[in-house]
Amino acid sequence: MHLLLEIPVFFLVVLYSYLEALVKLFIPVKEKCVSGQIVLITGSGHGFGRATAYEFARCQCKLVLWDINKNGVEETAEECRRLGVTAHAFVVDCSKKEDIYSAAEKVRKEIGDVDILMNNAGVISPTDVLSTEDQAIQKMFEVNILAHYWTAKAFLPTMMKNNHGHIITVASAGGHIVAPFLVAYCSSKFAAVGLHRALTEELSALKKDGVKTSCICPMFINSDFVKNPSSRLMPPLEPEEVASQAMKGILTNESMIFIPRFLKVSVMLDRFLPTRGAKALWKLNKLKFDFTIGYKDKEN
Repeated sequence: MHLLLEIPVFFLVVLYSYLEALVKLFIPVKEKCVSGQIVLITGSGHGFGRATAYEFARCQCKLVLWDINKNGVEETAEECRRLGVTAHAFVVDCSKKEDIYSAAEKVRKEIGDVDILMNNAGVISPTDVLSTEDQAIQKMFEVNILAHYWTAKAFLPTMMKNNHGHIITVASAGGHIVAPFLVAYCSSKFAAVGLHRALTEELSALKKDGVKTSCICPMFINSDFVKNPSSRLMPPLEPEEVASQAMKGILTNESMIFIPRFLKVSVMLDRFLPTRGAKALWKLNKLKFDFTIGYKDKEN
């Protein structure tokens, strides 16, 4: 098609997209049924990962739970069993590729093919970048983004073969907007958002439309992940509330899930406002959390 013909088609698609979004505000999208499907969640020993495991358990899914914390992941599994489903707990260090591949092979042999993969495990080190230990920076990238590649390479081939499955990337508001003293963390989460978007396009290019993708981007959650978080415009939410909102997006195959919803507006403003205006917006938000500053100016 000639470019002059493609341009009006583009505007028609944009108009249709806005109309579709408007309709969805008043007519909710029907949720898909995931009962009986095998769901693997990394970092499910506490907080948001644990709360999401409970949500999937209520949907009568078969749970495969990974976490580096043995007691935490077993507690999550036990509660899922009390909700009436099968739950398998694995101690997995998601910073180690060999651990991931070994556990994935065990899951395939002993439990079956994973239908839904949720990459939730994450680590953070709130300090200035020059004082952040090299090992801490490396660990953040190993867990927050590289682990997503290893789990995808382990479970995605079967999903693509069957043209069925769902890859869920748990990123963060920090994957779209930045904050001081979270440089390495935000960098890793920007990478996670990029992985989600690129993988979504690749699956489309390969015509694997049955393999869905979602990226969950929450603001601060009241857990031990970040100490004493606060925000004027988007106060921290409880893990259960975030998990409930995330599940609604997952079950309707929503691609980018912002929690709270107002975060999407903030991200759009951050993109379109001039630099000074964007800074004023985040100053208005008064984002706070506990961090440490080890850097000090040194005289030459």
